[in-house]
Amino acid sequence: MKKQVSVLVGAGSIGQAIIRRVSAGKLIVLADFSIENAQRAAKTLEDAGFECTTIKCDLGSKKDILKLVEFATSKGIVTNVVNAAGVSPSQAPVEEILRVDLYGTSVLLEEFGKVIAEDGSGVIISSQSGHRLSALPQEQNDALATTSVDKLLDLPFLKEINDTLKAYQYSKRCNVLRVMYEATRWGRRGATINSISPGIIITPLANDELHGPRMSSRGRFISGADFLIDGGCTASYWYGDLQYLKATH
Repeated sequence: MKKQVSVLVGAGSIGQAIIRRVSAGKLIVLADFSIENAQRAAKTLEDAGFECTTIKCDLGSKKDILKLVEFATSKGIVTNVVNAAGVSPSQAPVEEILRVDLYGTSVLLEEFGKVIAEDGSGVIISSQSGHRLSALPQEQNDALATTSVDKLLDLPFLKEINDTLKAYQYSKRCNVLRVMYEATRWGRRGATINSISPGIIITPLANDELHGPRMSSRGRFISGADFLIDGGCTASYWYGDLQYLKATH
């Protein structure tokens, strides 16, 4: 039998915590923009009894993502994908945030959706920040969800963004919408894909934000939130096989 493989993109604290829960007896592929960071994470996980291998990957590069998919599938059957990579408003300019967080995550979803195993699963780490963006026109939601990845960054309303926080919010809103769009495609392979939008959790990225120009030192966690748990029906209503129902409403 082929080895089961878990893929973690962004070998930070949140990603490591998730990958530990789903990777017993599996090979973990750790992908990070910094190969040194991936190797440090591998050492930590190996000391805890996990089998790991590492690869350098720039999430904002389709070429790197395709290499990662090829690398992971050469090791076995990909059963789990966790994306915890990204840059924050205090870490990068607008163009870089959109390239990595919005475009790169969309490419990752599409490409791993082509190879994910039956009964496999994926988790995308989005952010509470996406929920702080005002409601968008439906045509913008649809564009973020369904536009070909190679044309995503050409959307006119994205080109108008000149603030890093706004770029981050649009990116995280896109992550959630893209997960809905991809859920029906992953579902046809018998796999699931979901996003998580956490609040402030102290990681190196969050620490940069806490010491950045917009954030206070206080954060709250799960409160005032809605968690949609419907087996993918709403995702299918908007972007999948149940779209015909929209015509009756």
